[in-house]
Amino acid sequence: MDIRAVRLDELPRLQDIERAAGRCFRDIGMPEIADDEPLPLGELARYHRAGLAWVAVNEADTPVAYLIADRVDGNLHVEQVSVHPGSAHRGIGRALLNHLAIHATSEGAPALTLTTFVEVPWNAPYYARCGFQLLDDSELTPGLRKIREREATHGLDRWPRGCMRRAL
Repeated sequence: MDIRAVRLDELPRLQDIERAAGRCFRDIGMPEIADDEPLPLGELARYHRAGLAWVAVNEADTPVAYLIADRVDGNLHVEQVSVHPGSAHRGIGRALLNHLAIHATSEGAPALTLTTFVEVPWNAPYYARCGFQLLDDSELTPGLRKIREREATHGLDRWPRGCMRRAL
């Protein structure tokens, strides 16, 4: 599986991947998450312009997964990582996270951060297996607090959420 920067003409494909990956939330009683629309194309283009959007591609060079990141409090923050269900359970998500870790290290960032659902098996437990540690509230940076506030406004706190950090 190759990982490369996303191309502008692939941004609609990222939305398709996100929609497909989100469907599994319906099976665990989170239909609002399953029905949540992906980021608009203009927002995805912002990640592209910032050089913080990557795709994992199949042998036909078609994206099957993606990761977008932000710079938050000196770290690189995983805004979204999604793998199309047809390509799941092959280590693609982990490969994208490792790619981001290499990029972050090259920028001198000390860690990766993310926010996630604590009790969803392919969220916090998965990220823990990828080297992330759950942070308690006293460890949250100002930027992470703002992200959590936005998530709460969006209604994501209906289910347990947490911030995680992976030291580099």
